[in-house]
Amino acid sequence: MTDNIDFETRVRGSFAKQTIMATLGAEIAAVRLGEVEIVLPYSDRILQQHGFVHAGAVATIADSACGYAGLSLMPPDAAVLTTEFKIHLLSPAKGDRLRAVGRVVRNGKSLVVTLGEVFAETGGASKQVALITASMMVVGTGTGLRD
Repeated sequence: MTDNIDFETRVRGSFAKQTIMATLGAEIAAVRLGEVEIVLPYSDRILQQHGFVHAGAVATIADSACGYAGLSLMPPDAAVLTTEFKIHLLSPAKGDRLRAVGRVVRNGKSLVVTLGEVFAETGGASKQVALITASMMVVGTGTGLRD
């Protein structure tokens, strides 16, 4: 499933269509074949009541990093759709920014299994705050779904 020559342009183009990412202020930091990094700068607009980044925002960037890691390996006529994920919130998410790294663990014909980690970063220090496993369904373009 790696005949997708221009995977980085495809991933970045699809990411740009996700209005939730713009709403949160998240950006793609890196795209590698089978691995994507998304960063989320600190903002007081995405906090929960104790001053930590809300778990929903953490899960959102982790899920997207995993999904785009999967998309980077898919052929041009396929799209990705999350079917399931489990997230472990290891520590409160607080820092100058969060960085989610999604990687493909198994690249199957119809199902892609991924692993993601989220780190809180402040002044060069990094602390892991979440771990996610996610399954992604490979969807053909005949379904009406777009990248």
